[in-house]
Amino acid sequence: MVIALLLGLLGFGISVQFKAGSSDAELAAARPEDLVRILSDLDAQQDRLRREISDLEETRRQLDSGAQGRDAALAEARKRADELGILAGTLPAEGPGLSIEITPGTEKVKAEVILDAIEELRGAGAEAMQISGREGGAVRVVAATYFVDGDNDRLVVAGSSLTAPYTIMVIGGPDTMRTALNIPGGVVDSVRQHGGTVLVREADPVRVTALHAAGELRYAKPA
Repeated sequence: MVIALLLGLLGFGISVQFKAGSSDAELAAARPEDLVRILSDLDAQQDRLRREISDLEETRRQLDSGAQGRDAALAEARKRADELGILAGTLPAEGPGLSIEITPGTEKVKAEVILDAIEELRGAGAEAMQISGREGGAVRVVAATYFVDGDNDRLVVAGSSLTAPYTIMVIGGPDTMRTALNIPGGVVDSVRQHGGTVLVREADPVRVTALHAAGELRYAKPA
């Protein structure tokens, strides 16, 4: 078996050498112009294969980066849409924040006092708010929300009539917002001067579920 294997390897080597010799003999017998053409064809084929490899690798990189880029762009767009929805009041939100209950004393709590509270909370970084009363549903507070004094000591918020006590649910940094409410001459002082109370409780999470119906644009359009 060993002798047969050696004879086989010897025959294979002789065959390869014969073919190589035949090929060398053919090339040796070829005309110079034929050799130049063969070399030129081989160079052209090599260049073509290199370009194809380069194009395929570039396509793969584009597909890889494109898929990742599309996923990242889509994720960022969704995140931005959610943030804008929360700011516009068209999406519910939850997070750390405060529950603020305002109860009137000898005098009603006027709309300007509630508006001051909203502005102080906004200035302290409030991200989402809603206000409700003992009677009347919760109202989402957005940039366009208005507050006016209604009849029978009621508070009108964006067209909804609320009765005291009023509860503001607000999402944001609890410590900063609490400090803003308790500044001298602020909302807490103003309500207490008239015998009322302001109960501020920290909560996590605060859930702001009231939604603002986005109006149809009549005049504004993207610039």
